[in-house]
Amino acid sequence: MNLMFIKQILRDMRGQKLRTVLTLFGIFWGTAAVILLGAFGYGIHMNQQKAFKGLGEDIVIVWGGTTSKSYEGLPRGRRIMQRVEDVELLKKQIPEIKYISPEYTEWNKPVVYEDKRIVAPIVGVWPEFGPMRNVIALMGGRFINQNDIDDRRRVCFLGNELKEQIFGEEKDAVGEMIRISGVPFRVIGVLKEKQQDSSYNSRDSRKIVIPSTTFVAIYGQKYVDNVVWKAESPEVHKIANQKYFEIMGKRHKFDPTDKQALMIWDTTENTEFFTYFFWGFRIFLYIISIATLIVGGIGVANIMYVVVEERTREIGIKMALGAKSGFVLRQFLFETMFLTSFGGIMGFLFSSSIVYLFPRLNFDEYVGVPEISAFVSIGTIVALLIIAILAGYFPARRAATMDPVKALKI
Repeated sequence: MNLMFIKQILRDMRGQKLRTVLTLFGIFWGTAAVILLGAFGYGIHMNQQKAFKGLGEDIVIVWGGTTSKSYEGLPRGRRIMQRVEDVELLKKQIPEIKYISPEYTEWNKPVVYEDKRIVAPIVGVWPEFGPMRNVIALMGGRFINQNDIDDRRRVCFLGNELKEQIFGEEKDAVGEMIRISGVPFRVIGVLKEKQQDSSYNSRDSRKIVIPSTTFVAIYGQKYVDNVVWKAESPEVHKIANQKYFEIMGKRHKFDPTDKQALMIWDTTENTEFFTYFFWGFRIFLYIISIATLIVGGIGVANIMYVVVEERTREIGIKMALGAKSGFVLRQFLFETMFLTSFGGIMGFLFSSSIVYLFPRLNFDEYVGVPEISAFVSIGTIVALLIIAILAGYFPARRAATMDPVKALKI
C-alpha cells in the first residue's frame, strides 16, 4: 500500500515540478532556520560566557570610596583607602572567602629588553590573584608563588600580547631578564591566551605582574588600588560581602550599611544578568525559527488543498471503484508527511554541513562554535511531525469526504 502511495507521489512530483520545489523549499528552509538559529544562538551564548569569565568567575573587585553617612561623630564625605593590612585581616577573619588579593597598579612604566623599549602597566598582587582571574601560565612557566612574596623576588609574569611585543612570537621569554623602571626582573611565565571582553583597568594580555611586596619596595605605594576576592561558593557569597563591610567599617570607622564607603563590582550580578539575557536571546531565536517552520507548513497545507482540487475527478473515480474514505485520507496524509519528511531531512543535512564547516572559517572568536543540541534536534522533529499532520489532515479530510458523484461531474 505504501509503495503505491510513493509511486503516486513521485508521479505527481514529476508532473508538478515547480509546485514540488516550492513545497520542499518551505519545509527545507524552516527546518534549516530552526537548526541554524539554535546552533548559532548556543555558540554565541557560550562564547560570551567564556569571554566574560576571562575576567574571573564570580569575583568581587573592591575600591576605596567616600562615606555618604556620618558615623560615631565622624562626618560623611571621608575618603576610605584600603591597605595591605586590611586584606590580611579580611583573609583571617572571613572563612567564607576562598581567595583574596590586594592589587597595586602603576601605569606606563618603562620596560627595556636589549634594544627594545616600551611602556606598560605594572601590577603587584598575591599568588591567589592567578586562579581568581583565570591568569594561567603557558607550559614551561609559572605564576607568582608565596616564596616570591616572602623574599621580595624580582620576578615578573608577562601578558601574552606584551611578550610578543617585547620578544616576538618565536623566542621563549621564560628565564630572560628585562628591566622595569630601571630594575632588573627575570621572566618566570607568560599568560596563556584567553578571551576577555571586560576589565577594570586593562586587559591581562597587556600587563606585567610582579609580587606585591616587590612592587611596594620599588614604588613605595602606601595604599592598594583595589582588592579582588572570591567566595568559597555562591551560597556564602552574600555573607562574605556583608562581613567584608562589617570588618572594614569597624577598622576605618564607617557605617557597614554605607555602600558608598567602598565601591564594588560584583561580577556575580553580571553573570546572572548575562545568563537571563542570553537565554532570552536564544528563546527569541527559537520562536523566530519555529514561526518560519510554521509558515512553511502553511505553504504545504495550501499546496495540498490545490492538489485536492486538481485531483477531484481522480478521487471520484477511486471512490466510485470502491475506495474507502479512509484510503483517500491516508493517501493524501501520507503524501504530505512524505514531502515534509523529505524537506526536513534536506534541511537537517544542509544545516549540519554549515555547522560542521563554520569553525574552519575561524570566526569562533566573534560568534563562538555553533553546536546542534539534542534538545533542538528532537524539538525540530516533533515540530515537523505536528506540522505535517496538521498540514495534511485538513486537505486529506476534504478529499475523503467528497461525494463521488459530484467529483466525477467536475
